[in-house]
Formats: sequence, structure tokens, C-alpha cells
Amino acid sequence: MNILVTGGVGYIGGFMVKQLLDQGDVVVVLDSLERSRRDQLDSRAVLAEGSLLDQDFVKQVFANYSPEAVIHFAGYISVPESVQRPELYFSHNVTGTLVLLDQMVKSGVGKIIFSSSAAVYGSPKQIPIPEDHPKAPESPYGESKLMVERIIEWYGKAHGFRSVALRYFNAAGAALDGTRGEAHAVEGHIIPLAITACLNNRPFKLFGDDYSTKDGTCVRDYIHVLDLVQAHLLALKKIESSEGNFAYNVGTGKGYSNQEIVDMVKMVSQKDLVTTIEPRRPGDPAELVAQVDKIKEELGFSPQYSDLETIISSAWKWHAKSNI
Repeated sequence: MNILVTGGVGYIGGFMVKQLLDQGDVVVVLDSLERSRRDQLDSRAVLAEGSLLDQDFVKQVFANYSPEAVIHFAGYISVPESVQRPELYFSHNVTGTLVLLDQMVKSGVGKIIFSSSAAVYGSPKQIPIPEDHPKAPESPYGESKLMVERIIEWYGKAHGFRSVALRYFNAAGAALDGTRGEAHAVEGHIIPLAITACLNNRPFKLFGDDYSTKDGTCVRDYIHVLDLVQAHLLALKKIESSEGNFAYNVGTGKGYSNQEIVDMVKMVSQKDLVTTIEPRRPGDPAELVAQVDKIKEELGFSPQYSDLETIISSAWKWHAKSNI
């Protein structure tokens, strides 16, 4: 299949591109490289460098490469930054997607997998969180993801799109051999931040220890990036065989606290990691854990690499090797 991957030089997008190429698909990557590193691009893919906000550029990409389906990763991803600069998130995440969808309609491309987020739920009323849980985002980032989900649904009704929104619960980890991993221009995720602090003998900041959780720190459901890629492949199969618009949580149904992350980094690295307690970050719910029955039953999803030790040990190999 000829697939357009937006944000395909990023962390998750890069793993997705590699998997698609390995299985014989033709891949065109649309990426501005604004917050990603060119050296993370798989050399077998075609790179169309530019912004989704540039309508003429997006039109030319579709004209030049005639994709049959789109996997849409491109967008800003920092909750704290979105609280401080909401205009960035509504512009890039929402307006950029509108440009993409409009061009899909004009080009007759009717299949899209969307990179959504557990942030659409806000502070959950029940744990684990089912897909039909009320949506109440607590940050512009989460709001932008929910807006795009709804926009895609309406495009589906109007234009016959087949779509899957995958609501990630904290993507993490790296290639098992450490050859590829997480490398954001501005890092905001706890696992790479804890590992790099350990590697560089710096104190690590824990944001909040007074949440109503088992040890007072935030609890999250982590999904290994290799498992996350498999969820996208299963989602593609779903819209190949089924009409409609679908949404699935992608997680494990098990949560780990920030303190447990720190403890596992210490165990894997066999080094000490000094921590300091800082105030809570705006927009951070206490606990986000997925209910994953739906994706397991409907797509046959079964995570293979998402235990905490595999996540941390793979990430440690990548950061220790690349010093990122």
C-alpha cells in the first residue's frame, strides 16, 4: 500500500515508518522537521518536508505521491506548553488537520488513522477508563485531540471516510537493541527525562507527590512503542475491511506511578537517581489507566513489550548509546 505518514520523522512516527517499509509498503513522510531530527528519518522513505498549514504544499504532496491511506501523527504534544500557549496547539493540531482532511477529500483518499490521546478524557470518573467515558480535556493539548477526533467523525459522515482514532496511554520505550528511540527537540516525558538525568548525574524533578494515588505521584498506563505500532497495523486492517469511524484506547490496563518509574530506572541502570519534589504541573490528572477490552476484542491487540522493565531497559539502551 502507498501510505502517507505525517510526522513520520518523530518518535512514534519513525517506528511506524520502519515497520511499514519492512513489510513492503511504499511510505511518504510529511514532516516539517521543526521538532524532530532529520537523522531519525528512515532512508528508504520519501521525505516531503513542509508544514500541514501550507495548503499549496499539502496539495502538491498528494498530487506527487497519490497516497491510498494516511497515518496522522503530526502535531504538538506537550501538555504544559499547551496550557501556556494554546494558540500553537489549536493552530497546528486542529487547523493543520483540517488542511490535511480537505486535501484527502479533494484527492479521493478516504482512510485515516489518527494519533489521539488519553488526554481527551481529562480527570477520569472511573478507572480503568473505557472509550465511552465522558470527554472533559483539562489542557489545550487534550482539547485539540478531541476536536480532531470529532472533526474526522463528521468528515466520515459527510465524505465516507473510514477512520480509527487511537487514544494513546503514554507511549514509551525504544528498539530492543537500542538503535532507535525517543528523541524530541524539547523533551517532556518522564522516562527519557529520568534516564538522561541518571546518565548525567543530575537530580530529577518529580512533579507532585500529593496526588490521591498509592504513593502520591501520578499514575500512568505505559505502552511500548513497538506494541503501539502493531495497534496501528491492526487499525489499518480494520478500515480495509470495515466501513465507519472507530476509536480505541491503546494501553495495557495497568498503571505505574512516577515513583515506580524512578525506582525502575535505578534498578536497570544500577545507579542512584536523586529526586526533588516540585509543584504539580497544570493539566496533569492523578491517574490515567486504559480499559483495553475493546481493542483486544475487535482488533486482536495483545501487547508484547509493555511491562515496565522492558520499557525502561530498552529506553536505557537507546539513551546510553545515543547520549540523548
